[in-house]
Amino acid sequence: MTQHVLFIVTNAAVIGPKSRKTGFFFAEIAHPFEVLDAAGIAVEFASPAGGWTPYDAYDDNDPAQKAFFESKAFRRLNRSRKLCEVDAADYDAILVPGGLGPMVDIQRNAEVQRAIVRAWTSGKLVTAVCHGPCALLGVDIGDGTPFVHGKKLTSFSKKEEYDYAREDVPYELEDALRAEGAEYSSVANWQPHVVADGRLITGQNPASAAELGKKLLAALRDVAAPA
Repeated sequence: MTQHVLFIVTNAAVIGPKSRKTGFFFAEIAHPFEVLDAAGIAVEFASPAGGWTPYDAYDDNDPAQKAFFESKAFRRLNRSRKLCEVDAADYDAILVPGGLGPMVDIQRNAEVQRAIVRAWTSGKLVTAVCHGPCALLGVDIGDGTPFVHGKKLTSFSKKEEYDYAREDVPYELEDALRAEGAEYSSVANWQPHVVADGRLITGQNPASAAELGKKLLAALRDVAAPA
């Protein structure tokens, strides 16, 4: 039976006091999509507002990005479903890609939080990469404890943000995750790092997106394997 993954994608095209151009970071959809699509996993796209999803850092020298840019899936992405009309429990996993856009309309978004709670409490996989883990902030699965409390995870690090977008983001994501009790880890700037803690899988930065896709695929195969 075909498994399904829902990507929850930003609609934000600008961020910060200088209106920096942003969106989702292209590799952070293209690389996991390449892994999942090659394995026959169905991918669908939703966003807070539905419709167009702006992108950042497209590199046509990257075969995976070029293939995704030219795909039917990319056209579907730009007609994304409105998240409030989607039930995350209908999917085997959700994935929140990064870019700076999520720091505008994904973080502490009530619909995003509901999707995470719905996925988690129905036994599904929850995954996010780079700035995507901002979606996990403020999530309460019903016991009053922050969702990330005691969970091993990663995200874009303070060290990476220092030379990238410190003046544009509203807060340091690493600090915010730690403040809610996450067991945060990172590696050297722009190096791959993926952390799996049960059904939660997170990646540090764009270089981690392909590995995140592979970890997600392995977890989906585990779920699908006969007992």
